[in-house]
Amino acid sequence: MEIPYTITPRRDTGLYNAKVGIWLFLASEVMLFGALFSSYVLLRVGADFWPHGLLNIPIGTFNTWVLITSSVTVVMAWASLKMGNFKKGRMYLGLTILCALAFVGIKTKEYNDKFTHYAIRFKDEAGTSAFLKEAFGNDDAATKAGIVANTYGLDEAKRPFDVRDLQITGHLEGNPRFWSLAKLNASKTETVQFMPDAPQHPRHAKDGAEAKAESHEHKAHTVKISDLNYLSAYVPKHNTYFAIYFALTGLHAAHVIGGAIVMSYLFFFGGAMWKTQPERLTNRLEVAGLFWHFVDLVWIFLFPVLYLL
Repeated sequence: MEIPYTITPRRDTGLYNAKVGIWLFLASEVMLFGALFSSYVLLRVGADFWPHGLLNIPIGTFNTWVLITSSVTVVMAWASLKMGNFKKGRMYLGLTILCALAFVGIKTKEYNDKFTHYAIRFKDEAGTSAFLKEAFGNDDAATKAGIVANTYGLDEAKRPFDVRDLQITGHLEGNPRFWSLAKLNASKTETVQFMPDAPQHPRHAKDGAEAKAESHEHKAHTVKISDLNYLSAYVPKHNTYFAIYFALTGLHAAHVIGGAIVMSYLFFFGGAMWKTQPERLTNRLEVAGLFWHFVDLVWIFLFPVLYLL
């Protein structure tokens, strides 16, 4: 039994079946991501403080370029099949798949950087002050403001903050992933080696001898687990920002992987269909391309919202 309208368009819609189906599917996708973007807006507007500067903008920019390039190559693949050039179309399709894999690989690297970056908070102000003096030479207001700026940016650091909520960011020796205070207590770990990030403050950006005198050596300091009331990597439960960040980018990455799987199927097994039904294969690639353009468009919104704003 032959499936109708896989090549020729329907009389009622003017589109072949797969194209009708993909537009209906993309409509549901718009509602899905629209709900998540709306959640982001509501969470950010309702937050007293919102983290800023925690993501790598150059890497995010490069990944944006990778996806935009893949949009071009998938169009070139479809156009090549339209003109009857299967070999050239397959080449461009392969480039699209490589771009998808590159995007996921870079995103994995970004995720790993977050999973090995930690924030700690001491139980009392005395413990915080003692650590700041050991790590940075003093515990004055400027240093504390710089610590706040590491998470929330310099503008937010100018606002009043409670020292008891001060979170010091940095790395644990060996770059372990997913450690938490509960996990360390369960393993009866008594101390960790913590390398704090240098405070972000205008005075730390000065040139000349003054900046040299205030330079911070990125070295490990011993921290007692019993002195802490919080230790967590940059994981979804760390704060609202990372919860929405991982939800949005994780779902988007899943779409990238899904699109790469579909295009890989066409790349490896499309040759047989090309010999018997070249127009049907061309239509299948067009449908996959429409999905891919949607995935790219979502990232065009995600990048400025999460990385720049």
